[in-house]
Amino acid sequence: MISIAERRKHILDCLARDGFVKVNDMAHELDVTPVTIRKDFKYLEDKKMLYRSHGSASPVNPQAFDLNVEEKEKINIREKKIIAQKACELLQNDDSIIIGSGSTVYMFADCLAAKNPKLTVVTASLKISLLLNKYKTIDIIQLGGYLRKNSLSVIGDYTAIFFDKVTCSKLFFGVDGIDPEHGVTNSNIEEANLNRKMIKSSLRTIILADSSKFGRRGFGKVCDLDEIDVIITDSGISRAMAQAIEEMGVELIIA
Repeated sequence: MISIAERRKHILDCLARDGFVKVNDMAHELDVTPVTIRKDFKYLEDKKMLYRSHGSASPVNPQAFDLNVEEKEKINIREKKIIAQKACELLQNDDSIIIGSGSTVYMFADCLAAKNPKLTVVTASLKISLLLNKYKTIDIIQLGGYLRKNSLSVIGDYTAIFFDKVTCSKLFFGVDGIDPEHGVTNSNIEEANLNRKMIKSSLRTIILADSSKFGRRGFGKVCDLDEIDVIITDSGISRAMAQAIEEMGVELIIA
């Protein structure tokens, strides 16, 4: 039987490799009880070496916070750019698409210029509308509603009602958290509600999210993972997380 120190080191090694660990998996792998592993998690959390959640642990605080869009634009810039470029490959002329709000989808909108596609774009984001307005081949439908200052996008019942009357070919949107058990989340519940309406109005749902979003949980749940068709991310996603996503029937594209 391995020592307590070796057991805890193994937990941390698995956490660094996979991005998350589960109590029952560790108990089976190390041939100890789940109670023992929970005690190990508690000890390591007290040492600020991991964060516990229901039946599992992650290397960082899984709670996603509502950052200002200008702050988000400074984070993981290279990863967001390659994700945006890969997302553009899914576009076809005459697509009618919905673009959500956030820093990664804004970069996606910026990449559209290189393709010069013929599109109809529906968006809640003021920044995206202003960006795309200069392209003659892109028709823009700017949604109205309550302006959310953190994201410079609109939310609310007046915004959501538009989606009762349309069907679009694709939805491209960003999220604050992707978790195999908890699903897809955003830090703002009103934006999460709007995302749900967008999903129901789209034939294909595509999430653009850098690898830091996996294992995180925002305040407002958007949907379960099996309601998503495609996730585009970067190579920073762990092998275990990628496998868990694909096992749920989601197409995972690593840019």
